[in-house]
Amino acid sequence: MKDQHLETRRKFLKYLSGFTLGITLPGLPLSGQEKAKRDRLGDLLPTRKLGATGAEVTMLGVGGYHLGWCPKKESQAVIETALEGGVRFFDNAESYGPHTSESRYGEFLTPQYRDEIFLMTKTYTRSSAQARKHLEESLKRLKTDYLDLWQVHSLRSPEDVDIRINDGILDVMREAKESGKARYIGFTGHADPNAHVQMLNQTKDDPLFETIQMPVNILDANNQNSFIEQVMPIAMQRNMGILAMKTLADGRFFSEKTQGNRQVWSSNNPVIPNRISISEALHFVWSLPISVLITGAENTDYMKEKIKLAKEFVKLSEQDRMRLLEKVTDLANSGEIEYYKTI
Repeated sequence: MKDQHLETRRKFLKYLSGFTLGITLPGLPLSGQEKAKRDRLGDLLPTRKLGATGAEVTMLGVGGYHLGWCPKKESQAVIETALEGGVRFFDNAESYGPHTSESRYGEFLTPQYRDEIFLMTKTYTRSSAQARKHLEESLKRLKTDYLDLWQVHSLRSPEDVDIRINDGILDVMREAKESGKARYIGFTGHADPNAHVQMLNQTKDDPLFETIQMPVNILDANNQNSFIEQVMPIAMQRNMGILAMKTLADGRFFSEKTQGNRQVWSSNNPVIPNRISISEALHFVWSLPISVLITGAENTDYMKEKIKLAKEFVKLSEQDRMRLLEKVTDLANSGEIEYYKTI
C-alpha cells in the first residue's frame, strides 16, 4: 500500500512539475547572461508570474500575521530586512491583530515603498456590507488608495463558500476591481480543500478570481486531503497565481513553536531536523508551480534565513522530491502537525 501511495504521488508531482518552468522568471540561479531585476532599493529576489495577471512577484513574500503580534520595533525591522533582501510581496489581512498588522504596514511600509511593492490584504467576513466596510478601513490603515490584491479570506467548507456567495461577497470583490481599489482578486483557505474546489466550481464561468492561497508543504503532498493534489491542478488549468502558505505547517515542523513568550507546540520527533532540513522543505515547495511562498517571520533572523534559501534555490529533481516524500509519509495524516485542517 505504501509503495502504491508513493507511486501515485510520484506521477502526480511529475505532472505538476511540467507547469513550473512556465511560471518561473527565472526561479533558478541566474545563468550569468541575465541580470537580476532591480529597483531603487536594490536587487530583487527572482520573480515569478502571478498566473494570467501579467504581474510578476518575488518568489518569497512576507506574511502579515506575525507582524501584528511581535514587538512593534521588530515588525519594522522585519519589513526593512525583507526589502533589503529583495522581497517585494507583502501579505496581510484586516483580521490580523485585529487591524494591527495593517496599521504597521501603513506606518513602516507604504509611506516610503508603495511604488516598489506588491501589497495584498483580505476580508474574513461573510457579509457583503461588512466586506465593503473592511475594504475602506483596510485602505485607510494601509495608507494607500489601492491594493494590488484583495482576497476573500479563510474559506472553511463548501457550505461556507455558498453562504458568502449568496450574500453577495463576489459582487463586492468585483466592484473593488472595477473601481480600481483592487487590481486583482483572489481567495484563501487552510481548513478544507473541498472549500477551494467548491469556490472554483461555483465560479468556473466567471473570470473574477485570479489568485488562490492555500497550504503547500511536503506533508500536504502526502495527505489524503491534499490541497496540492485536489486544488492545484484546477488552479493551474485556469492559470491562477498560487500563493503558498503554511509551508512549514505554521511552525509545527519544528520541535517547538512559541508566540511571544507562550509555547503553543512541542514535539519529540520534529520534521525539521529529524526528517528533512528547512532548505529541503522550502525547496520542495518552490519546485511546485507556485507564484510566491509567503513566510511568517516575527524576527529578522527568520527573515534573513528565508531570503538566503530563496537565493540558493535550485529546482529539485523528481528523484529528490520522492526521496523527501518517503521520509515523511508516516506523518502526513496524523492531524497533529497540519492541525488547521478540519477534515
